[in-house]
Parts: sequence; C-alpha cells; structure tokens
Amino acid sequence: MQASAPGSCGELVQGLLDGQNFLITCPISWYSSVRVSFEPSQEQCLSAVFQKTQLAIKKTLAYFEQDREFTFTIDSKLPHGKGMASSSADIAAACVATARALQQQISPQEVEKIALSIEPTDGIFYKGIVAFGHLSGHPNEYLGQALPLQIAIFDTGTAVDTLSFNKRPDLQELNRVNAPQIKKAYELVKLGFRTNNPALIGQGATLSAMANQSILYKPYLEQMRDIALRSGALGVNVAHSGTVVGLLFEGLTEAQLAACQRDIVALDDKINFLGTASLVNGGVL
Repeated sequence: MQASAPGSCGELVQGLLDGQNFLITCPISWYSSVRVSFEPSQEQCLSAVFQKTQLAIKKTLAYFEQDREFTFTIDSKLPHGKGMASSSADIAAACVATARALQQQISPQEVEKIALSIEPTDGIFYKGIVAFGHLSGHPNEYLGQALPLQIAIFDTGTAVDTLSFNKRPDLQELNRVNAPQIKKAYELVKLGFRTNNPALIGQGATLSAMANQSILYKPYLEQMRDIALRSGALGVNVAHSGTVVGLLFEGLTEAQLAACQRDIVALDDKINFLGTASLVNGGVL
C-alpha cells in the first residue's frame, strides 16, 4: 500500500511563541510517496534517509502490535538537508502506508507521536495550515486552509543537519531575543489565513525570515527579498533550519519568474533555482 505526504518550502514562521518552540507549516505541491508491502526483506545497508523510514514502519507495526517482515520504496521530489520537510514527509507517508497495508487507520496524532520519537518533525501531516510545536507537539493550532500562493524556491547553499541544529546551545537564547518579532509574524500570518489575505501572510513570513538571520544567516537574503518585492511578490519565507528561500506570489507570471530567477542567480553562482510549487493543505494522501 502507498501513501503520499507533502514536503514544505521551509516554514512561514518559526521561533518561540509564549515560551514554546513552534513553526507555521508551509506545505507545498511536492510530495514523498512511500509504498509498503509485507514480503521477506533482505538485509542491506540503508542510508540515513531510509533508516528513518524503516524505523517509522517498525514503530507503526509495533503500535498495531504487529511483527512482520516488510519491504518499502520511497519516491520523493524533495531534496534532503535543505529544510523542505523531506524526512517528515517520508516518515508520515511511511506510517500511513503501513497502516493501510494492515487495513488499519492511523490518526495524525499517532503519526505525530511516532515522528517525534524519531526526530523533530514538521506538522505537514495535519490537515490545512497549522502552528505546530516541532519539538514537543505543542502548540497545535489549526490556522486555516491553504490560500492560492505560488512559491519560487531557491537553494542558497549546502545542507543543514536538523538534529544538530536543534541541539545548538545558543538556540534558545537567540529565539528568546527574537520572540517579540516572531509573535508579530505569527499574528500577521494567522490573521492572513483567517481573513483570506495573502498579503498579510507575505508580511509575516518576511518578518520571520529576516529575524532568523541572527540564528541561521543566509547570504543575500536581503537582496533576494528586495528583488522579490520589486517583481510583485508578497514577501519571502525561509527554511529556518535549512537552506531554501521561497518567494511568495499570488498569481506568478512567467515574466515575473524569469526576472527573479535571472537577478537572484546572478547574485552568487552557489544559489540554485529549484523550481516552483503551490501552497497546499497539509495531510497525508
């Protein structure tokens, strides 16, 4: 059986909210699909990516009090180490695919427990757009349905290890300093979804992206923001613990995309244009 989960273009907002670590999900139309079947498996050396997926399947089987041999495959458009929720999507899809193979149902809350037992997780397996505690599961607040936004996605550099990033000794203090700006960003994005106002989402996402420069600096982010706004974008968002930057548009034209791509890639030959995606609702398909 198969299941598919969306990845993300970073987060719309991330930081501290009332003393709790949280993010606002930014699920996109790039998916990870995992297929699980109960067949004899051969021992093999798995990459770290596949080990996490294998562990998610084992934990899902244990949740349903099953002990079976299995094989699995992953078909994903999501690059790893860029802050695009690739591991979260793999794990969530694996949990649901395993449950389906057992002819069982598994709730997003149970997927959350399994995912968090493996590593910090994005909340892309919850329906719609949510504010989600990626370390503890709290808070967990539904903000609304995805609005029609298109995102031009750029990669600014090398990979970031999420586990190592979240263990940084200075991270909590840096987040505490940024907390007032992050709260404002959260309120703008929340109001944007509640009132169907994409401009507010762009403003809040940009505020969070710029605040995060003191935590994980992205070269040329200010220039990328300015290029985006000149081209008619609503703002930018980032992977707060990754390397990607998204330019948020409501009705992205070919001319706008071409201009942004030309000007941004010209800033540095290390910047790569990854493609465009739509903001979508979270949830495993």
